[in-house]
Amino acid sequence: MSYPAELDARGLHEWAARTVEELQRRRAEINALNVFPVPDSDTGSNMAHTMASALAEADKGEVDVAEALAIGSVRGARGNSGMVLSQVLRGVADATTDSRVDGAVLADALTLAVTLVDRALAAPVEGTIITVLRAAATAASEAAGQPGAQLHGILVAALDAARQALAQTPSQLPALREAGVVDAGGTGFVILLECLLAQVTGEEPANPPLSVSTPAKPEGLAEIEVVFFFEGNLAEVEQALAPLGNSLVIARATDASGSVHIHSSEAGTVIEEAYGLGKVSNLRLEALPPAEAGACATEHSEGESPQRRIFAAVPEGAARELFEKAGARAIGPGEDLENAVVGDLFLPNGCGGDPGRATVIPTGSIVAGLAALSVYSPNPSRSAEVVAAMSDAARSMRVAHPETESLDGIIAACRTQLAYGGEQVTVLTGCDINAEELTQILGVDVVVLRVPGLRTEIGVE
Repeated sequence: MSYPAELDARGLHEWAARTVEELQRRRAEINALNVFPVPDSDTGSNMAHTMASALAEADKGEVDVAEALAIGSVRGARGNSGMVLSQVLRGVADATTDSRVDGAVLADALTLAVTLVDRALAAPVEGTIITVLRAAATAASEAAGQPGAQLHGILVAALDAARQALAQTPSQLPALREAGVVDAGGTGFVILLECLLAQVTGEEPANPPLSVSTPAKPEGLAEIEVVFFFEGNLAEVEQALAPLGNSLVIARATDASGSVHIHSSEAGTVIEEAYGLGKVSNLRLEALPPAEAGACATEHSEGESPQRRIFAAVPEGAARELFEKAGARAIGPGEDLENAVVGDLFLPNGCGGDPGRATVIPTGSIVAGLAALSVYSPNPSRSAEVVAAMSDAARSMRVAHPETESLDGIIAACRTQLAYGGEQVTVLTGCDINAEELTQILGVDVVVLRVPGLRTEIGVE
């Protein structure tokens, strides 16, 4: 059977759309594998979001498809896996001309991606997505060197090598071996190649659900995931941040800008160092769950009482009333959930507090907490799906505070956030703001919630 010798810009765009759909469909499956470096069950969500950000940029049609995918993925990269994925797409953009991908371009792109990822990762760990990527790149380069090599054969060689490397990841990482799973990020990368093969052949690949045992979560650390876009000297910021945490990744957009990701128990110091060295934007903070939170989620999904309760840490006043009207049980900032049981949910909302045995939904702000509540389902038989949906809603909300509590300050902050894309803006404020007026000014749907006495929070979905 004959196959196309290359993908053109349209084919590359269709592959990106196919990959977004497949990563979203298998998001929970990939999340269930996520035990390293932190058991926070979000690798599938991070890769799906990163690829969706890449596609959204390509949909704008402002630059060629390959370059747009690279730009969008770097801007929207989440987590270690998303950072690596963005560098794969950067490799494709740098290796191609006019977004055309043949066998030689594919081999060059994967080889370049390995170089970029090795440069981005402060401390590469074998048995992860980088191992799977490297195996695919090596196989593609060897296949491309054979006489008469074509895109299909080179891609099949890369995919076969990636699958073999993925199957071997438990032998390289004790955390994977103990949990009885393969690497989550590596799995996402294999899906990426499977979708590319499907685009070339026109046939859907055979990708049965992975056999996944319930991970035995290792004990986690009380850390914060810090992600931001940095413009300045990348070598300096890498040197400054490396001693402050782990899982440091710098996904370069250009030689002087890129997305920075790090897990640190010194998030404040990380942010201060970054601001002192260059321009910081699109800053996101997320509390990484301890092992107990992961265990609770597992118990919760296997058998829970239908009397599920949602606790939310919220200051006194109108903000508290919002959560209570939405069905949550409000507690004070920093208050511990001493009576929480397995099956309960906790929205910290950036206010802290010990969750006890409740499952933590990673809400770092009040507006993110409201986003999580907006997708809540009381169905007790679908707890894992509920937790995943609420967590995704919270993570998808970029949050900002205006420099001044005024209409002009709010508009400026909204525009800054919308520069990275967005479909809807939610404003929690004590200011007298007209939602329809703001919708006209910004060109996207705006929801305004009056909360007297609260510092203005802006959430962009």
